[in-house]
Amino acid sequence: MTVTSGSGSIHSVRRGAGEPLVLIHGIGHHWRAWEPVIDLLAEHHDVIAIDLPGFGRSPARAGDLGMPSAVEALAGWFAETGLDRPHVAGNSLGGAIALELAAAGHASSVTALSPAGFCTPAQVRRALSILRGHRIGAFTPTPVLKAFYRTGFGKAFSFGWLVRNPGVLTAERALADTLALRGGKGFAAVARHGRAYTYTGRPDGVPVTIAWGSRDRIFLPVQAGVARERLPWAQHVALDGCGHVPMSDDPAGVAAVILRTTAAARAHDGEPAQS
Repeated sequence: MTVTSGSGSIHSVRRGAGEPLVLIHGIGHHWRAWEPVIDLLAEHHDVIAIDLPGFGRSPARAGDLGMPSAVEALAGWFAETGLDRPHVAGNSLGGAIALELAAAGHASSVTALSPAGFCTPAQVRRALSILRGHRIGAFTPTPVLKAFYRTGFGKAFSFGWLVRNPGVLTAERALADTLALRGGKGFAAVARHGRAYTYTGRPDGVPVTIAWGSRDRIFLPVQAGVARERLPWAQHVALDGCGHVPMSDDPAGVAAVILRTTAAARAHDGEPAQS
């Protein structure tokens, strides 16, 4: 069963039962970034995939859309919807938000997939330049995009920077992701704040896993080494053969990494880990 909610200022899609697990997408994306893994995770958790403020069907908040604003918005939404320190998983920008939520005491565990915040200034500029190029392309007329995405070349041309195997995307999913990028009213503001963002928090007392696609072309795998240096006590995992959005490249592998992290949180709290 799927429950779609527009409660408060955050749009979400909810499936499954068990301990809550919130999924947070990256800049310019929407909740469907997690679609390949939701059913796998929903076998074990109450899974809540959200649209960040300014993206998907969530309106932008008044004021800036920097990291403190995003953390404040999600922490407030957690309280509003009765989510008491849920497990959190995030990709790219969403991975950084997940880590910040944990550092602020709002998460029981964190799985961060190629998170922002571990780049040099030059690497940030490069990544944002690529993503801005994708957004410009997203304003191609919709009928042209529909025809383009019915071809393997079209999906490879548009999504080869984001996923290792663009052929796994259906034409419908490719179009939906592109329209979400086109309609992401928060993109410019989030990108502007992201230029100066570096993760410096310490999410003490909760299990943290940082997983990086070995073929990530947006946040290069060398940044995984920086994350390891800054968070040496966290679990660090290489996602072999995966790109920047690994949920599409290896749904089973990504789901397994997230579930190991949530199980570690239960063990940390003295509860038996579920199989």
